[in-house]
Amino acid sequence: MIPDNFIGRNIKAYRDINGFSQDTVANFLGVKREMMSYYENGTREIPFEVLTRLSDLYGVELSDFYEEDERLLKENVACAFRMEGLEKADFETIADFKAIVKNYLKMNNLLETV
Repeated sequence: MIPDNFIGRNIKAYRDINGFSQDTVANFLGVKREMMSYYENGTREIPFEVLTRLSDLYGVELSDFYEEDERLLKENVACAFRMEGLEKADFETIADFKAIVKNYLKMNNLLETV
């Protein structure tokens, strides 16, 4: 499998784990749903800025998009929310919150190694 396929498979898996539809994630990213499908199928390269926003929205590290072991995907999710009836602004808030949690966990792991 080439890297775009790994990334695509993983962003779809994280989208499913978080209970998002392609439409809601595409709306959050400001792209068409078809583009989201291309990203998930590995037929289009995903820009770094999009990966960064997805990383925050899903509460995972950028490196998690390259994970080859599918069993580890669920373990990498920092937190999940109920997704019914959310507006675009809600997704922005969730992404910001998950980015804070992700960074806190990263800092906590660093302190444990000292």
